[in-house]
Amino acid sequence: MLLLVWMAPVVYCFSSGQVIDSCESMQPYHSGITAQTTPPPFNITTDNTRYTLGEEVKVQLQATASIPFTGFLLQAREVGGQSPLGTFSLTGGSAQHLSCNQKLNSAVSHTSDSVKTSIQVTWRPDVPAFEKTIQFCASVVQNYRLFWDVKSPLLTVTNDSTGGTTSDPTAGVSNKDCGVSKVCFSQPSNCDPTASADCYFMSARMLFPSDEEVRYEMTGSSDGYIAFGFSDDQIMGNDDIYICGIGSNGLVQLQRAFSTGRTAPQILPLGNVSDVRASVQGSIISCSFTSMNTPSTVRTTGFNNSYYLMFVYGPSKNGLIQLHTSTFISTEKISISKPMLVGKAGLPQIIKAHGALMLTAWMSVATLGLVVARYRNGFANGKKLWGKDIWFLVHAFMMSLTVTATAIAFILSFSYVRAWSGGAHPVLGCLVMILSFIQILLALVRCGPQHPLRFLFNWTHALNGVGIKALSVAAILTGFRLIDNTPEQWLMKVMGGFVGWEALFYILLSANLKWKVHGKGRST
Repeated sequence: MLLLVWMAPVVYCFSSGQVIDSCESMQPYHSGITAQTTPPPFNITTDNTRYTLGEEVKVQLQATASIPFTGFLLQAREVGGQSPLGTFSLTGGSAQHLSCNQKLNSAVSHTSDSVKTSIQVTWRPDVPAFEKTIQFCASVVQNYRLFWDVKSPLLTVTNDSTGGTTSDPTAGVSNKDCGVSKVCFSQPSNCDPTASADCYFMSARMLFPSDEEVRYEMTGSSDGYIAFGFSDDQIMGNDDIYICGIGSNGLVQLQRAFSTGRTAPQILPLGNVSDVRASVQGSIISCSFTSMNTPSTVRTTGFNNSYYLMFVYGPSKNGLIQLHTSTFISTEKISISKPMLVGKAGLPQIIKAHGALMLTAWMSVATLGLVVARYRNGFANGKKLWGKDIWFLVHAFMMSLTVTATAIAFILSFSYVRAWSGGAHPVLGCLVMILSFIQILLALVRCGPQHPLRFLFNWTHALNGVGIKALSVAAILTGFRLIDNTPEQWLMKVMGGFVGWEALFYILLSANLKWKVHGKGRST
């Protein structure tokens, strides 16, 4: 009884988070219990990889799996040091300040033994911390018998006078040893993420082949998230993916998910993931981590098996990822246990056919049909075939061929994607398809050439035709923008030049027609 009375204050003190006695050792005084040596199911992330005097750094301690924690002690220390540096500010009610080493607000701990999955605080460096390499250290308690020592990625000081951000926004992710000790996949091919902000890059390196432990890296420019995945084919769906994205709290977090390809990916527990390092610098998002999770799709499981690699990026809203804006896929299946440089796949054949049909239909066939109708006085003038003017038959054939090609291309794209992909391109494509059918219906129900309301058809038919042409050009340009990932955007420039040439061609033909009409008027 006396023993229980004596222990009660100690238990109460620890559950309330007043763990002043643990400030130096960073260890909970649980009799005979030492820290776990397995990868911790928790990590510490920061919103920056560098710091400067007077500027705050957001720090988040979070559970990476479905395992909550009940207690913690968090400090910022110089790498290899024992003394707390800087001061903390609280952003929630589940944490409290501690004054370690008689330094006010130099540590943060729990307020109760209630279960928690995430704690967010802000840290401000002080003069003793300045120009030192900093690491956030935490002792995280799951229960009385289980706790882990958790450390964050390193923070180095910003040495410029303006307090700007790091010149290495990828936080150490590089193409070094690609093809030698790790698998690398990037867009543009073989780009260096440390040298170009337009480089989308991921790598995988086997650390211990016998233990099947892999170090992954990914980085790229995005306003929401980047992600890579393993797939059995080159079509999204049934894919094992890792997502590096900006959460609702503004911090970058790592997630694991399974993609169906038709709806938002299903978020899964991170599993056997450790040493997570995440950062965002401007628009550059970076994550690196060690995983013992075996890649698993519907048909394939295992490190030594082969998969297609996929890399996507896109926006997020309130921490939830939205439909990706771009993707690239490996040319062939690869095994991450065999170091190599992975090539980016070209477009699927069905999408190439879609683009070829639309380009041919609206930039050549439709153009010829429009020219023949508009400038028919110079084309087989007065000649007939099967009782119809030849210019009319050529016009009708060309425009029917255009609508047929458009319909086939429309069906091909939707049969491949099997969903609404979002963006301007599908909207423009649907408008072109709808207005094309309306154009055919108008032509079929038109009144005779001598009818007093014929002018209404002529104007409606002409304006609708010009509108469809303009929308088709816009659809082609937005389509090129989706597939052209080169910095120069040369496809857009070539298409722009072609459109400009066609516009000049119309102007010259109109001027020639007006000149001929004017010449005939003078001669009569």
